[in-house]
Amino acid sequence: MTIEETYNTLAPKITNWLVATGSGYNDACDIVQDVFAKLWSMRDDLRDNDGAVSGLAFTIARNLRKNRARDDSRITFVDEITDEQAGAAAEAVTSAATDAAYLRKRLTAAFAKLPPLLREAYTLFQIGELSIREIAHETGASENLVKVRIHRAKEKLQVILSDLKNF
Repeated sequence: MTIEETYNTLAPKITNWLVATGSGYNDACDIVQDVFAKLWSMRDDLRDNDGAVSGLAFTIARNLRKNRARDDSRITFVDEITDEQAGAAAEAVTSAATDAAYLRKRLTAAFAKLPPLLREAYTLFQIGELSIREIAHETGASENLVKVRIHRAKEKLQVILSDLKNF
């Protein structure tokens, strides 16, 4: 059987099977084209056994459909972005920048309200990522006193920023 005869025989069957098992018609047509492109590239290795070619074609179709489903779940393509979508995206970016600026302002104000020794211990621990031992060495305080200062700073910041828990 020629490739044209094989196509004419199998293409409608594979298309119907793909549509019946959940693929959209356009996707099914694309998959069928890919199936026959693969069969064409394998033509020298295929025998004239119609059953073997038919089974191979359906296997290729099933695998291509699985690959498409997996790939489509990872990436969403948009043909065209409307002005409304672009405006919403810009608004979201602006909103995120505004939120970040607001949080930065609130955190700066909250840190300013901390007593200097608590602020120093907490910033060295959280922002400077120093260990308790390193902070004790830097400040000349004992390790236990550094732990107490960090704990008290956390408690005061939680009270000052308690309204942000709703976000």
